[in-house]
Amino acid sequence: MKMNRTLLTGVGAAAAVLATACNSDKLTTVNNNPNSPTNAPSTALFTNASRNGVSRWVDGMGGTRYGFLPQAFAEVQYPDDDAYTRLRAGSTSGLFNGSYNVELQDLELVRRRGLAANDASTWGPAEVLMQWEFGILTDVFGDIPYSQAFKADSGIIQPKYDKQQDVYAAMFTRLAAASAALGSSTANSLGDADPIYGGDTKAWQKFANSIRARHALRIVNVDPAKANTELTAALADTTKLIVSNADNAALPWPGDGVYDNPWAAQFKGRDDFRVSTRLITYLRDYNDPRVAVYAQPAEKDTIELMDTTKVKTSAGTDTTIITAKTLKYCPGGGTVCYVGLGNALTQAKVSALVPYTSRVGAVFFPGATAYGTFGGSGGSQPSYLMTAAEVDFIRAEAAERGLGGLNAAQAGLYYNAGVTRSMEMWGIPASAITAYLAQPAVSYAAATTQAEKLKRIAIQKWLAMYTEPIQQWAEFRRTCQPEIVKPGPNAIENVVPRRLYYSTTEHAVNATNVNAAIADQGPDNFRTRIWWDTKPTAAPTYPGSTCARRAL
Repeated sequence: MKMNRTLLTGVGAAAAVLATACNSDKLTTVNNNPNSPTNAPSTALFTNASRNGVSRWVDGMGGTRYGFLPQAFAEVQYPDDDAYTRLRAGSTSGLFNGSYNVELQDLELVRRRGLAANDASTWGPAEVLMQWEFGILTDVFGDIPYSQAFKADSGIIQPKYDKQQDVYAAMFTRLAAASAALGSSTANSLGDADPIYGGDTKAWQKFANSIRARHALRIVNVDPAKANTELTAALADTTKLIVSNADNAALPWPGDGVYDNPWAAQFKGRDDFRVSTRLITYLRDYNDPRVAVYAQPAEKDTIELMDTTKVKTSAGTDTTIITAKTLKYCPGGGTVCYVGLGNALTQAKVSALVPYTSRVGAVFFPGATAYGTFGGSGGSQPSYLMTAAEVDFIRAEAAERGLGGLNAAQAGLYYNAGVTRSMEMWGIPASAITAYLAQPAVSYAAATTQAEKLKRIAIQKWLAMYTEPIQQWAEFRRTCQPEIVKPGPNAIENVVPRRLYYSTTEHAVNATNVNAAIADQGPDNFRTRIWWDTKPTAAPTYPGSTCARRAL
């Protein structure tokens, strides 16, 4: 069942249409839709919201194709996606509108019902999942509707845009409150309707504190004191954190052909993605055993060439001999050919490279596709909202910086744990993990300066976030690592985008507040830096020239 949906699509109307000042399950008549039920149960709403939110933001394939932003992928059929052409407002408005008008609307209603019933096992998970998605929205767009969202019943149908700094402060407060309530709850009202944790309140508490830590570290360049305060609170009790892969915030998909992992659903009918050469470079240069998970060998590893040679005949005349030549095409000299594709190339150049570059790993494919058979279980592959590996890398960086009650002596342990948790998640054996961590280019102990140590943390975190491209992109903007992430030669910008454009619908229905946000934040374009991204040189991993890398 679905709750009643507004007929308006803009968040200026859509966010406002959902009431927060009304009874727990009554909505203003502005939001009445005669074609949908008006009293859907909270369990159904939560399931629907979880699926929609994860599909929208974790898959990295739909709509905006934002997997190109951190350059985990490159495009082979429609290079204009990879060139940022389809990342402008005409293509991305649905991300902004839909978040408010679909899953956040569902979650807000579940949250209010749970509060009215004094049931933390209902409102707590809804609150945490809302803050997870609000965190993504503000990291993608900057200033967003937050404090006045969902207040149509109070007469606010055009919500203001809160400054990102204020959104972050409110998220910290609400996550802390949810964590405390979840830790005290012994109920389980959501049960199987919760596809992420099965209604387990202690697991949701771990997720709440881990998200708090994620966002605390994200603001470290602009407000280190606040970052330290929030990290200290979030990391204080490891029993209340995601510290093992069993704790991961993940949504497992049925894989029934209807509800499939979004990557597998995308790959079933489309063959227009390859692994980016940026990612393959690190996987290959570091002898990373995850390469066989993240990528498939190229279909072809040889190129047939025609070699021409001019010789003299016995009569003294010139003649040409044409011979076939086979050239092994496998950069790095590997026996298995994993080859990345350059980003934002021209269609003409890409077409010739398609069979010689690597598809995404077979584990992400559903089996039979419209163009061949790859993998087999990708439809049921979980989507990850947050992992133990990320939490370990957060703790490693906090320790190296002396934040969050940690110290530099602990940093290497957390770094090794982050790499280990990531590789274990993909089935890499212990012996291969040990060998990987011992390499001079990977070893934490081999780094001789704090900047180099932090750089290693940032790169390994980026590698571990392969299936979370929005988080990869956010971390790249915060740390300026990996340095090799740059716009491709055919990109419409010579910088990696710092944010996405606001919704075109918002410009139409909530223009006053959108314009106020633009006046506060800066022009509504790719180059404007959101609040936590305004001091890139404060990052110890800043490469020394410019984090806004120019095109190759």
